[in-house]
Amino acid sequence: MMPWGQSVDSSGCSFTPLVVLELASDTKEETIAWLLSRIRDQQINGGAELLVEQLGPGVGAQEKENPNIFLVGASWQRLLSGAEDLGLFKESTDGSMRGFTCATKHNFEDFKGEGDGFLSMAECQYIIKHELETLRAKDETHVPGYTQAKLYPGKSIIRRLQSKGILIQMFPLHEKEELKRLSFSWYKKVRLSLQPLDDIRHYYGEGQALYFGFLEYFTFALVPVAVIGAPYYLFDWEDYDKYVVFAVFNLIWCTVILELWKRCSATLAYRWGTLSRKKAFEEPRPGFHGVLGLNPVTGRKEPLYPSIKRQLRIYLVSLPFVLLCLYLSLCVMMVYFQLEGWALSVHDEEPTFWTGILLYIPSIIYAVVIEIMNLIYRYAADFITEWENHRLESSFQIHLVLKVLVFNFFNCFASLFYIAFVMQDMALLRQSLATLLITSQILNQFMEAFLPYWLRRRRNKKMIRKVQKRRTMEDVELPLVEQVRLEADMSTYLGTFDDYLELFLLFGYVSLFSCVYPLAAVLVVLNNITEVYSDAFKMCHVFKRPFSEPAANIGVWQLAFEAMSVIAVVTNFALIGMSPQVKAYFPDSDTQLILWIVATEHALLAFKFILAFLIADVPKHLQIKLARLEFESLEALKKKKMLEASEHSKMAQ
Repeated sequence: MMPWGQSVDSSGCSFTPLVVLELASDTKEETIAWLLSRIRDQQINGGAELLVEQLGPGVGAQEKENPNIFLVGASWQRLLSGAEDLGLFKESTDGSMRGFTCATKHNFEDFKGEGDGFLSMAECQYIIKHELETLRAKDETHVPGYTQAKLYPGKSIIRRLQSKGILIQMFPLHEKEELKRLSFSWYKKVRLSLQPLDDIRHYYGEGQALYFGFLEYFTFALVPVAVIGAPYYLFDWEDYDKYVVFAVFNLIWCTVILELWKRCSATLAYRWGTLSRKKAFEEPRPGFHGVLGLNPVTGRKEPLYPSIKRQLRIYLVSLPFVLLCLYLSLCVMMVYFQLEGWALSVHDEEPTFWTGILLYIPSIIYAVVIEIMNLIYRYAADFITEWENHRLESSFQIHLVLKVLVFNFFNCFASLFYIAFVMQDMALLRQSLATLLITSQILNQFMEAFLPYWLRRRRNKKMIRKVQKRRTMEDVELPLVEQVRLEADMSTYLGTFDDYLELFLLFGYVSLFSCVYPLAAVLVVLNNITEVYSDAFKMCHVFKRPFSEPAANIGVWQLAFEAMSVIAVVTNFALIGMSPQVKAYFPDSDTQLILWIVATEHALLAFKFILAFLIADVPKHLQIKLARLEFESLEALKKKKMLEASEHSKMAQ
């Protein structure tokens, strides 16, 4: 696990640099000295007991460089004690996953000697991040040198420095050799094999590995739909009787794949030690503000913000803002339909090759506008959710996901619902769906593949010129100083939010109107294959390395996908009921047709929920292992209490 460089602490200890802290270039000397002393101080004195040293100047002294960049590492004993504090699960010699403790360290599978190599570099960096973020103020009333940066006993120092702009960024370093090996096995060779999820997890952590695991699973799960849908597209375009079978298959498929994914993610999470791991106590977000008070849970002083104020902000400002954005999206949609009508009238007057092409132009323009609106709204939603002043990151994420999902769903699918159920034009629905799907995929590939590749080449050329080398980046072994500064200039990875959102919308295109455009699954499979390679490239060469985040599942996104599958049942059966072939079975009564459609739809929904109930979220063999661990921990607790009671009685005698 030794990276490409070593650094030396002021005490003379050589250490592996794992995390970088970058302070503002004009940070005052007394602030830096105070922060470094708190990081280095022993835990018993309230410090983090970590190793830290300032990064030296880089090549090319003529350029302005921020001198306030610091490398942070730790001794192995400190990392092991941090792993125990965090409750990291590791594989024990009996094959089960157990919480690591220093007292029982030799009972774990990969622990040898002093434990060098027992923890992955991602785990070590996560431990250091945790220790830095839980570094708390003692009797300081403000950050030394900054009277406006207030402190109080128990306040996280790092979070205060972040909220005041003193700490610009904190990020983990890449490990060059391990990154090269991962890059080769991940995306540099064309292969039909599965992604190296264990290696991805080892390098980036469980949250990132679960995203790539879900992307791979979703792609393979789409193959049956693509194989069955292609013949429907090619041979039986107008026969909606045939589509009933395909739609029912597709809707059952939605339920089955989502339930089986729960089992798959549970298996991965157990293997990685996050399935039964207790959730860490959440600290307040860096941007959270309020009146100083006492937290009744921790007993520490921290800002308190009345829940009623937050609710007022949500319902009186955020909700009207979202509704206004939906109204603007509706106005844009109506303009699109006017353009569509104009293009159709031009084509009807003089049908030529060029007017035939003109029919697709409004849909292409509308697809581009949708992507732009989604992007703008994403930033606006982030800003307004920040303004709501949520105390916890988890609460912030839930409110942000809800805002973004509602708008994106409406913005992307409202026009299709209007065409399907108001205009009832199946040919236009088919054309619009195909155009929206293909255009959005082309735009996403440009933004996610070509643009990052170009930015990476531009950044690398700048750095190579700086160190006076002419070879490609892969052949250059940059000095530690230059590598750190190169990574500091890389884009910050913002998490898997936008990646899951893209998959959610693609899932909607496949499931909502499957009986109208069965070729959608084929296009999404092709998109996902390129998505794997472009996302892997970005993770390895465009973004800073993100901190590992423990995760046992894909979180709120599982509910989002399940909600989409329920909506898909309603839309598909409504479309089938509108087809001329089905209407022919009920020539005398529309009421009977509606009752038949509603009854069939409810029967399928009931079947979906029965399937969800019958398919266990966690495989049986994992349930047994988890129950055994719980039983053993309870037995150990009983023995401990009995031992304490016997010792107490002996002392009493």
